[in-house]
Amino acid sequence: MLKFIRIILSPLTILYKFIINLRNSFFYKNTFKQTKVNAKVVSVGNLTVGGSGKTPFVIMLTKYLKSKKNRVGVLSRGYGRNSKGYHLVSKGDSPLIDVSKSGDEILLVSAECKVPAAVSEKRVIGAQNFLNDVELDTIVLDDAFQHRWIWRDLNILIIDQKFLSNVNSIDQNLLPLGSMREPFESTKRADLIVINRKFSPKITLPSKLKHYFLEKSLYYSYYSVEGIYDVKDNKKYTTKDFEGQHSLVVCGIAKPFSFLRVLEENNINIKNKIIFNDHKNYTIKEVEEIRKKFYSTNSYSVLTTQKDAVKLMQFRKELDDIDIYFLKIELQIEDDKKFFEEIDAKILN
Repeated sequence: MLKFIRIILSPLTILYKFIINLRNSFFYKNTFKQTKVNAKVVSVGNLTVGGSGKTPFVIMLTKYLKSKKNRVGVLSRGYGRNSKGYHLVSKGDSPLIDVSKSGDEILLVSAECKVPAAVSEKRVIGAQNFLNDVELDTIVLDDAFQHRWIWRDLNILIIDQKFLSNVNSIDQNLLPLGSMREPFESTKRADLIVINRKFSPKITLPSKLKHYFLEKSLYYSYYSVEGIYDVKDNKKYTTKDFEGQHSLVVCGIAKPFSFLRVLEENNINIKNKIIFNDHKNYTIKEVEEIRKKFYSTNSYSVLTTQKDAVKLMQFRKELDDIDIYFLKIELQIEDDKKFFEEIDAKILN
């Protein structure tokens, strides 16, 4: 059905491409000017709609900068929130607003890294307000490759390896026919490119796309399983503790393939599952759906992603009789020594 809708809307791709190219040309010619703020700025973004692994990457990078005694904060547009404008999400400890007003990703990043966080769809205004609220050396911009109005000291592009491998697929077209926000030519703006293979083996770049990555600082990343955690008390378990158990798998993320795959590879039964849309805003309706499926399938527990767990925690009372766990993953960089040397040279020196 989705593919059919994309084909119907495909003529709009020509218009979209014209607008994107015109907008980018104005920035290249300096007709549109970028604004500098009083802090180092690192942008993390992608070329596609969702599923590249930006959030795990932002967590990894933010934790590294923090370990170097850098006063770092994260600014996001707050995708999926029901609020507008600038909001300070956290000063580095407990959240100042709930997930409905902040969005799930930034709340997860803030809680995981214990750093200041804020949301604003307008990054320049957001960064200026952020710096007025909190003293920062560096701002990490989450999902900002296309938001070019703010000057950045380092532009990092992260791309899903599976997406790159699907050469000639409908996905490798601009919106609305495909899932690309910008064409591959836009890789020239990136200072660093990270190809995220997630839980899959590393593959060579398709010959058709290789020229877009020539003479670029290119790295590969992958996911490792850190553990499985109880949502209610944060107690840690291993994947072996869930082997053979009939859990109800619940997730609302873009491209859940990797999440389901790693569960299967660790002998966790995924027969019973509910897959929601990306950035699913859970309500009582979804909670009741989860409860009904849980009891009708005689499931042992609910197993979800860390991003979904942030939102499900709002319903602790309604889910009090159900054990809920989330899979925690960490993003690792191949050749991390060289990678962090580049980060140091651009941001810390």
